[in-house]
Amino acid sequence: MKRILLLTAVILTGVTVMAQNSATLKLNPEKNKVYRLKSVSEQTVSQTVNGNLQNVESKVEYTMSLKMVDITPDLLVAEIRFDTLVTNTNTMGKTANISSTAEGDIKSSETDDIMSYIMNKLSKSALFVKMDFTGRPLEIINAKMVSDMVLKDTGLITLTGPVASALKTQIAGTVSDESLKTIIGMFTWCLPGRQISVGEKWDVTQEMYAGGMSLNILTTYRLDAIEGNFAKVTAESQFKASDHAAPIQSGGATVTYGNLKGMGKSNMVIDISTGLVSEDNVKTRISGNLDVSAPGFSMQIPLDINGESKVRALK
Repeated sequence: MKRILLLTAVILTGVTVMAQNSATLKLNPEKNKVYRLKSVSEQTVSQTVNGNLQNVESKVEYTMSLKMVDITPDLLVAEIRFDTLVTNTNTMGKTANISSTAEGDIKSSETDDIMSYIMNKLSKSALFVKMDFTGRPLEIINAKMVSDMVLKDTGLITLTGPVASALKTQIAGTVSDESLKTIIGMFTWCLPGRQISVGEKWDVTQEMYAGGMSLNILTTYRLDAIEGNFAKVTAESQFKASDHAAPIQSGGATVTYGNLKGMGKSNMVIDISTGLVSEDNVKTRISGNLDVSAPGFSMQIPLDINGESKVRALK
């Protein structure tokens, strides 16, 4: 009997050690509970135009709420809201401030007021999103309804000419299905969706839409440690322009960016019980050339983008 008890104790000890060296990392929030995440990103864009160096500094703050409302064996449905969307930029001393916390004015002559109006409307809209257990947004069920609701107000814009055209293109891109999925995925899409052991790696390939550009991101994640209910993960990303990336149309000019490349590194802490990020610290660098062409005109603009971002779960 003593031998049996001793053997049982040894087996149980082994099971405990195994449990501490593996975890199931998948999206698993509690149904109908609201979780809030905040992202703060700071970025410096350096570009050389006609031999002159130009710097654009920006700070972007997004707060997102997620509530799981339904689940099946293959996916879950989440109600997602962008509670705050704030962007502050400084372009060679000229500042721009866009905030969903301000009502804005769609009829204003200032683009900041117009974009604040759009962001304010977007922040009041609930998105219903099908997601898999890796955190990947599969489908925004009401994407067209939300987009149509926001875009119908662009008919009230009083600006004219190339500025108005570029602004309307920017607004359409902001509320597009691809852009909304990109923002959501920034908070959630980082999981293997299965049990994984310490030291094991997994890959996530994403297509990111931002600033009119389409970039492919291949990220390799590694589970470094498990501490209580939290998984410590490191990640390295490779960025490049998407093979089918469409040129940017801006003010009558066509901008291509096919040779942009970059990399990023991240240190993450993931809540094992929910699969949501507890904290994430990311550094990225992207560089290459923008090729700009217009009737009777063409030029190449060297570009260098350095950024840091932090994601935190809010209590």
